[in-house]
Amino acid sequence: MLQWIRSALIRFWFSAQMAGHGILANPLRSGLTILGVAIGVASVITLMCIGEGARQAVVKQFKSLGSNVVIIKAMDPSVEFEPELAADLVDRVVGLEAATPVIHSDAVMRWRRARGKVEIIGVNSNFPEIRDHQVVAGHFFTRWHVKQRSPVAVLGYELAAGLMGGRSPVGQTFTIKGRTFRITGVLAPKGQGNGGGIDYKIVIPYTTALQIAEKKTVEEIWGKAGSAREADLAVVQLGRIFRRRLGLDQEAPTPVPVETSQGEEVTVTPEKAVPAREKPVQPGIQARRLPGFGGKDLVTITNLNQLVKEADKANRVMTLLLGGIAAVSLLVGGLGIMNIMLVSVTERTREIGIRRALGAKQGDLLVQFLLEALYLSGIGAVSGVAAGIWGVNVFSRYGFETAISFQAIQISIMVAFGAGLVFGIYPAISASAVPPVEALRR
Repeated sequence: MLQWIRSALIRFWFSAQMAGHGILANPLRSGLTILGVAIGVASVITLMCIGEGARQAVVKQFKSLGSNVVIIKAMDPSVEFEPELAADLVDRVVGLEAATPVIHSDAVMRWRRARGKVEIIGVNSNFPEIRDHQVVAGHFFTRWHVKQRSPVAVLGYELAAGLMGGRSPVGQTFTIKGRTFRITGVLAPKGQGNGGGIDYKIVIPYTTALQIAEKKTVEEIWGKAGSAREADLAVVQLGRIFRRRLGLDQEAPTPVPVETSQGEEVTVTPEKAVPAREKPVQPGIQARRLPGFGGKDLVTITNLNQLVKEADKANRVMTLLLGGIAAVSLLVGGLGIMNIMLVSVTERTREIGIRRALGAKQGDLLVQFLLEALYLSGIGAVSGVAAGIWGVNVFSRYGFETAISFQAIQISIMVAFGAGLVFGIYPAISASAVPPVEALRR
């Protein structure tokens, strides 16, 4: 048994050496074949890493808005929310732990001698809990500040850094519409494009923001659920509440899609409305009119967890499509290997006959030519990985979102070796099947 194993290893080693000599005998032809495989591998890695970077960037943007967050938004000018509705929903909806009315407004900010337009967000004291956003300097305003309509503000990180050149502006004051605001805190940085651009915004009590905007109602409410499952259930319950409050048909579906624990998707887009005189609007929502939807939602209820899943799924599909497109070049490289190996078999018929005459078996020739194909694909794969990583770094320097995907590297290497094996089988079989006498006669 040991003798047979030793003999097999010796024959394999000799076949491997012969395969190496066969590649080195035609360096230009072998180099072009390797180049074809390398381009295919590099293309797959580069495109999949760009797609993975885009996926991670989109998911990060959604996650920066907070986990288990439910957003209720009026989509029609005829619908507005009273601020007190936020607290009422927390009491009525199971799993909803906190909520805040939200008002967005633009205003001119005066800081010492400088003036500039800034975006203001009016919320209550639950904002840090709802959005999972900590304060890095000072403190967030309290319920008392909200109740008293106090002129206090918490600044986004980049805005605060720009005012004082990196120093903390806590305790400083600025002016908006003739009112002097005191800075109580600075929010932690979320990063460029994350958190809805909160790093460049000013957060103030919603009661104060309503005075600045000269309004009494808000168009948006943010809620926070205790878990992902409770967020899904809260969306369903909120859908029922708003259908009833808006005077919609009780049998109409809820305004957003929700995936149940059994994996079934519940359709929740309103389809029709009944006249307001038949079902009066309940307190908490002001509606000047209730027209038919005409394909447009009056109110949307969005679970951000669901958006993260959908964005992740969509970007994964895009990444796979990019990888599939790039894999075509790997197929071309595999065909190049097959072409070169068939030419090699034709040119080396005499060598094959001599080896067979000296005692080489069909299996030895099969192993030799398969190893040649694997050598070409292996060297091409290694070169392609290096070129692909370099390409990813180049795209990253030019502002593209990229992420080195080890899965992409593994897939491209496996496909390259698979192409070498598959496209090398037929030439190897052709070489091993040549009769010794016929080979010597040629």
